[in-house]
Amino acid sequence: MDEVLLPVLVCGMLFIGLPWVILHYVTRWKTAPKITDEDERLLDEMQMLARRLEDRVNTVERIIAADNPDWKRSISAPQATYQIDRRN
Repeated sequence: MDEVLLPVLVCGMLFIGLPWVILHYVTRWKTAPKITDEDERLLDEMQMLARRLEDRVNTVERIIAADNPDWKRSISAPQATYQIDRRN
């Protein structure tokens, strides 16, 4: 009986189980929400806004660098640490 059961199970899994799993996920993929034209337009607007903001930041950095060439080093320099008096 075991000699017949294993091939039947393997054939069942190959010809019924595997196609069912594949078709199940294909239908899930096709019914998944797609990006709409409005979503694409919104993404384009956000990308343009990000580019404009980046240009503004670069302009501000150039202006600050013209006034104070060492401003980036002063930002990255370690801040002074303060000792807390715990002698209460």
